Amino acid sequence: MVSHSGLLTVMERAARKAAPRLRRDFGEVEHLQVSRKGPADFVSLADKRCEDALVAELKNARPDWGFLLEEGGEIKGDPTKPRWIIDPLDGTTNFLHGIPHFAISIAVEEPMPNGKREITTGLIYQPITDESYWAERSRGAWLHDRRLRVSARRDLADCLIATGIPFLGHGDMAEWSRIFGAVAPSVAGIRRFGSAALDLAHVASGRYDGFWESGLQPWDVAAGLLLVREAGGFATDFRGGDQPIERRQVIAGNDAVHSKLHKIVAGALR
Repeated sequence: MVSHSGLLTVMERAARKAAPRLRRDFGEVEHLQVSRKGPADFVSLADKRCEDALVAELKNARPDWGFLLEEGGEIKGDPTKPRWIIDPLDGTTNFLHGIPHFAISIAVEEPMPNGKREITTGLIYQPITDESYWAERSRGAWLHDRRLRVSARRDLADCLIATGIPFLGHGDMAEWSRIFGAVAPSVAGIRRFGSAALDLAHVASGRYDGFWESGLQPWDVAAGLLLVREAGGFATDFRGGDQPIERRQVIAGNDAVHSKLHKIVAGALR
């Protein structure tokens, strides 16, 4: 049985400590108090409580580390130390509509000697299914104690591709429509399930063969990108660059699927 590092153990403990409250609130979703955060972008008390619980647990374990949070923004820490990147509830709209497809995403971003920062540890935890996806740099990607590998399919005609669709106030519908129109005729199917973190975890596990989406935030994808890469896949921005977090757009899959999707996307955006 594969063993966690001490850091991964801290992350898993934090996620599992926050998860029971999410499950209770999900069971009473019709009673949740919900406030508007922006056009069609809702945030629930469950979201806020989960983030507070995660921050408290992780800060207790690493008091000098900073945070980048979906709800709370940036909390400064020692700039020479890593920081946490957290989405306490990726798939909030699913959650608020009683759809059991959402996750807690926690990533560790470390400063490198070259001055850049790199994601080195990631955890995506699905509270409803109790699936714990995790990855550490150079140690592979895992679902509990099962090693993950991206899909081996190489012909797009056999591939199931995941995406996110722009909605009210979010994303570029014209751009997405051009990409969809180019991708759809080439693949076996396209799915939109409403959680980029889980989409990337499912690419890492081979459930999906590929993924594309734009308009993403760092907390949506930080852990998932590491999972895909540690599972033997590729994840880039639409231009093929290796910093999709910075450009807020992702194409992911095995080498063949990633290459073919990248070619199609690039052609659609000319």
